[in-house]
Amino acid sequence: MRDNQLLIYNSLSRQKELFKPVHPGRVGMYVCGPTVYGDGHLGHARPAITFDVVFRYLTHLGYKVRYVRNITDVGHLEHDADSGEDKIAKKARLEQLEPMEVVQHYLNRYHKAMDALNVIPPSIEPHASGHIIEQIEYIKKILEAGYAYESEGSVYFDVPKYNADHHYGKLSGRNIDELLSTTRDLDGQQEKRNPADFALWKKASPEHIMRWPSPWSDGFPGWHLECSTMGEKYLGTPFDIHGGGMDLKFPHHECEIAQSVAHNGHDSVRYWMHNNMITIEGQKMGKSLGNFITLDEFFSGSHPKLKQAYSPMVIRFFILQAHYRGTVDFSNEALQASEKALQRMLDGYRRLKSLKADNGGAPLADSELESLEKRMYEAMDDDLNTPIVIAALFDACSVVNNINDGRTSATAAQIERLQGLFDTFLVDILGIQTGAEGGDAADMKPYEGAVDLLLEMRSKAKADKDWTTSDMIRDRLAALGFDVKDTKNGFEWSVK
Repeated sequence: MRDNQLLIYNSLSRQKELFKPVHPGRVGMYVCGPTVYGDGHLGHARPAITFDVVFRYLTHLGYKVRYVRNITDVGHLEHDADSGEDKIAKKARLEQLEPMEVVQHYLNRYHKAMDALNVIPPSIEPHASGHIIEQIEYIKKILEAGYAYESEGSVYFDVPKYNADHHYGKLSGRNIDELLSTTRDLDGQQEKRNPADFALWKKASPEHIMRWPSPWSDGFPGWHLECSTMGEKYLGTPFDIHGGGMDLKFPHHECEIAQSVAHNGHDSVRYWMHNNMITIEGQKMGKSLGNFITLDEFFSGSHPKLKQAYSPMVIRFFILQAHYRGTVDFSNEALQASEKALQRMLDGYRRLKSLKADNGGAPLADSELESLEKRMYEAMDDDLNTPIVIAALFDACSVVNNINDGRTSATAAQIERLQGLFDTFLVDILGIQTGAEGGDAADMKPYEGAVDLLLEMRSKAKADKDWTTSDMIRDRLAALGFDVKDTKNGFEWSVK
């Protein structure tokens, strides 16, 4: 295992902390996954990519990582504004489907989008609906501890009583007086002792499709309960990292902390990590604003706000150009700039693969490569600062260009080391695929081979002084979007 000095910003302590896992050499990481009731959107992409990089880097450092990402499929989180009807149940009723057919449809779309974004599947992907028994048992222990109560077939967590013994609000910074003055109508206020109390189990109304038997009623578990239950089941307690979007700090993660302390007598998570929000042209994404853009629409360019399609790797690269704790604002201009930047990076990567040892220019100093590698590791160790890694990779591209243009000479060992830097940081850690349209590198081989073949024919035509054929190949490739450059070693090309 590499001797790392990885610092992670812990949302609970509000400072960077040296990462030390509970068990040496092993890491347990739980990330809040999607609520499957609609098409995948950018809000799904950012946490998935953020914690994919965390997973990749911890693995690179030598840790054995168990990555758990839940699927919220019980259908209790989002409700229709007019009828109060559960969205999964509503779609199932209108389309005459089983609720789990609706869940599977959207889950398939989500997985397809994650594959396109090159997000590694988690080690375990548990469904809330598959852990009802465990959630019921979890509630029983909270009741036994005296931090919950039954009311009309539902069970609620007693926030003021818990706060008297512990600290409710320590993650989000909320105070109990503020919480007592805010509430959600859909939680069934008349059943609660206090407005801040939240549901552990809800009695289902007669028309509610998704329901399970329990000691208290036929009903369904509260939103917050599934993560506490499944995280501890698969990772034990305490476990190392719990991640998710910043919008989940309150109430979701705050309630998780209270549940786990009430259940176990201690916190169940060492490091809380939160990625920041996504805006579109400076506004929060929302259907009412007309800026709710699904990932499929980004990939196809079919949304009215999009001037073109953006490949999955452009989306991934753009997200990683900002620190995960900073905001990301999507606009056509920003995405187009990111697309050009990624293309420059991939051109450099492809150019590197064709480099040969050469003594024609000033020798490349080993210290320059050592400095690049050190910068990249230091950036990743500093709370996963991917923008700094990308900047260092662009500096590495400049080194490649200097070697390619004959301004600098490099040994075979130095070229191999450069290749290793790109393979490690660009491909393995940042997860950027180097094939056409963000596909696998193997998919790129026929494409590259065809262009190389045409340019080899052009080189032969030039050698034969067949300028008509030579110019025709060059001009036709240019019209198709290729930039062809003659070099001392023959030629090189890139996509404009």
